[in-house]
Amino acid sequence: MTEPAIRYELIKEEKNTGARLGILHTPHGSFETPIYMPVGTLATVKGLSPEELKDMGAEIVLSNTYHLWLRPGEEIVEEAGGLHKFMNWDRGVLTDSGGFQVFSLSDMRKIEEEGVHFRNHISGEKLFLTPEKAIQIENALGADIIMSFDECPDFHHSYDYVKNSINRTTRWAERGLKAHQRPEDQALFGIVQGAGYKDLRIQHARDLVSLDFPGYSIGGLSVGETKEEMNSVLDYLTPELPKDKPRYLMGVGSPDALIDGVIRGVDMFDCVLATRIARNGTCMTSNGRLVVKNAQYARDFRPIDENCDCYTCRNYTRAYVRHLIKTDELFGMRLASIHNVYFLLELMRNVRKAIMDDQLLEFREDFFEKYGYNKPNAKNF
Repeated sequence: MTEPAIRYELIKEEKNTGARLGILHTPHGSFETPIYMPVGTLATVKGLSPEELKDMGAEIVLSNTYHLWLRPGEEIVEEAGGLHKFMNWDRGVLTDSGGFQVFSLSDMRKIEEEGVHFRNHISGEKLFLTPEKAIQIENALGADIIMSFDECPDFHHSYDYVKNSINRTTRWAERGLKAHQRPEDQALFGIVQGAGYKDLRIQHARDLVSLDFPGYSIGGLSVGETKEEMNSVLDYLTPELPKDKPRYLMGVGSPDALIDGVIRGVDMFDCVLATRIARNGTCMTSNGRLVVKNAQYARDFRPIDENCDCYTCRNYTRAYVRHLIKTDELFGMRLASIHNVYFLLELMRNVRKAIMDDQLLEFREDFFEKYGYNKPNAKNF
């Protein structure tokens, strides 16, 4: 029997919560969890070089199967030697399956048992994506961790619809497992869906666990539900997932959601938030959300965050970054992106230390107080 491409090593469980400190061993290196993964949709984290990501301590990045299928095409990436060589990144890579586009492009698709009919969002061309095709694309891209093809139903969709959806997603997961050609160097994760229905979430988790994937993703969250609803799902769902395998919460990356997810036993997170808001001049700081393009920072010659050791904060001021962003200079967007990605990576380093010290709840309380999450009507991202 082929050994799995990855191996999760549980180092410690925090005594007061469900938080886990672990090491994930992959074909392109081992790294500590819980971890935040910067998103490189089109084989690049927007505005950042691989060297900059390494300097920040990034260990694994995420790329998007659907978008790379359209441009440049998986054949070109495979011919280049796979995603790692194509993007000059010798650490971990994770690819999603295109399933989220089933959700986000809902006005341009039709779901049936065999797969999903799409319209190319760029050209309008008709496309058809099946579980087998998704895995074939991911095999060609060559990421260390790949996702099963799934449907992501709306969190508040009807019970009957979601029940039919998760059963079909389980059948798709079985088809994907059979189609997977590289289990020795690519770990295929199952994706647990079920919207906001506890019994369906638990049923789907148990169905997928019975298929013995090397890791499990939690999908269908951060899609419009409240933070309380998301945390409630995690409270009852993560205990259903194996302790000896990694748990990945898809598309979640605000500071509060990272900490609350870790408390509930999640190991891996990704989100485009850090670079997306940076391009609009919004920065995460140890004292909360800072919109650096606001007029009050025009003569502010302090760093974005005086407690931050990132390249931006070591070398540039709020006034300078504001000037660049206000004048649409790309360097300003890069500087804000560097800061935000570093901030989340550093946050997770501090979270891991808090788990080791059995101080995660105290860390959360202190962070939330400084960040402003405890204030009435606090602004989130």
